[in-house]
Amino acid sequence: MKRTLWKKIGNTRVIPVTLKIILLFTLFILVSNLTSNYINLIFNRAAQTKLMKQLLVKDLESMNNFCNTQFEINRYTYNIPGSVKKIEEKGFFELKNRKAVILGIRPDKSIFFQASSTNIKKQKNFFDTETLNIMNENLKNKKEEEFVYFLFNNEEYFGVYKYNPKWNIFVLRAEELYEFHQDSRKIFKNISIIIIIITLISALVGVILLRYILRFISIISSSIMKMIRTQKMELIDLKKAPNDDITFLGIAFNSLSNTIDNLVSIFRKFASRDIANKAYQEKTIRLEGEKKELTILFSDIKSFTYITETLGTDIIKLLNMHYDKVIRQILVYNGTIGSIIGDAILAVFGALDTEGRNKSFLALSAAYKLQEVAQLLRMKMYKTKEEIVKMHGAISSEEEKVFKAVLLEIGVGIDGGEVFYGNIGSNERMTNTVIGDNVNSASRLEGLTRVYQVPVICSEYIKNDIEKHVKKHKLHFIEIDRVRVKGKTIGKTIYWPIPDENFDREMKARLSEFSAGLKLYYKGVWKKAYKHFKSCKLPLADVFENRIKNHKRPRNWKGIWVMKAK
Repeated sequence: MKRTLWKKIGNTRVIPVTLKIILLFTLFILVSNLTSNYINLIFNRAAQTKLMKQLLVKDLESMNNFCNTQFEINRYTYNIPGSVKKIEEKGFFELKNRKAVILGIRPDKSIFFQASSTNIKKQKNFFDTETLNIMNENLKNKKEEEFVYFLFNNEEYFGVYKYNPKWNIFVLRAEELYEFHQDSRKIFKNISIIIIIITLISALVGVILLRYILRFISIISSSIMKMIRTQKMELIDLKKAPNDDITFLGIAFNSLSNTIDNLVSIFRKFASRDIANKAYQEKTIRLEGEKKELTILFSDIKSFTYITETLGTDIIKLLNMHYDKVIRQILVYNGTIGSIIGDAILAVFGALDTEGRNKSFLALSAAYKLQEVAQLLRMKMYKTKEEIVKMHGAISSEEEKVFKAVLLEIGVGIDGGEVFYGNIGSNERMTNTVIGDNVNSASRLEGLTRVYQVPVICSEYIKNDIEKHVKKHKLHFIEIDRVRVKGKTIGKTIYWPIPDENFDREMKARLSEFSAGLKLYYKGVWKKAYKHFKSCKLPLADVFENRIKNHKRPRNWKGIWVMKAK
């Protein structure tokens, strides 16, 4: 995994406090040390300049005296070019730096002589008129020597001049500023590099020490970010933490986390997962909802009135035992609990992220898991009965009655489509709900499981949704009837979804017989249909036998059976 200097929450970068401290102190150390080094450079340059002035004055006196000597010689030889050459040769040997110069400048700006390195082109005129004007003005004021800064050969120079009245020239001894300061700059550069290296090494050591001292800040922040990511409050591991205010901060957070975790756990038990997650993220719950295409599962316990009369208030223990397993299975298949109403439970699929899995397929998978839960509970009760019989020889009639009551059987109806899903009520008291015709339809389909004596019934929407979007669903959708339930004006085709493992050769043969009878039943050829239902030998077929045993069809028969009860 790629490591970075900071962590990220959403679009916000979280920079470690250790990094901030080190960067801040590194910056301060660098600025202070480099500033000190620069101030030291300024003082050194001032000392160098003072020393250079003394040397320049000394050189200037020497050159000025030599010029006077050449003037006296020229009075006898009348060889000015020869004298100029001698002066330039003398000046050349006096110079040490590559760009140092000795100039003889006439007041009219023409250059009388130029002693310099061969790299510097000889100039006919002195073009820095501002400096020349200053020298001429000083001469008028009888100030014959002064230190000056000037431009020569397009570079900045520093030097000292003296007026030579014999030749009527200003003798100027100067050094190029950049070259003059070159050694000090090199020293400043080298010392700065040493300062930066020492600072970086110190910063690295500081990082190691600070990370160790502040290591529990990282542990605390990482734990908190993990909680934000997983939306689950946990305790921060503070083992071996030092006795400081950072540890105290972690202890205080753990106390708060424990309180919040208890409240969130309680809240999650009374609200569906998507509502709890949304409340956790948005820090509020609003009265709002939206239209969504969802799958609705409705499960009901059969013969509940008999169970209630037999068990009394002890039925709560049985229901809790049943719902504990049922709700777990619904959550495993990414369903949310819409409501629990005594013997019935309503679950919604598609409200949560299904991770690419089809919501109707998840609902059907959960439906058969619920049947499995009920079957395991019945098997457990049968086993308990056998143990009681072994111990006592038999069970009483009252115990037999209780035994029948605890053999829970459930029916499951599944439908889907566009519904309203959200919160209703008031700001004082609200509830999460799902409203729509398909919700009522799921309840009606569950009721039909008692009529057709099958464990699960689903609508055509469920069948089409799965067959269209799930390639290897391993389900067989058996059309069992076209019905119009009570309270509805339109008939609906209903299906019995059978898992592949239950669809053996014998079952296939019986269902083939049933389907043949159903086609004739729809057409109104009830006499022939009756023979197929009679030979089918499935409890499902018994319903149709009883309907058509006298072979009399309802008036205006359209293949849709109208239910008189819910």
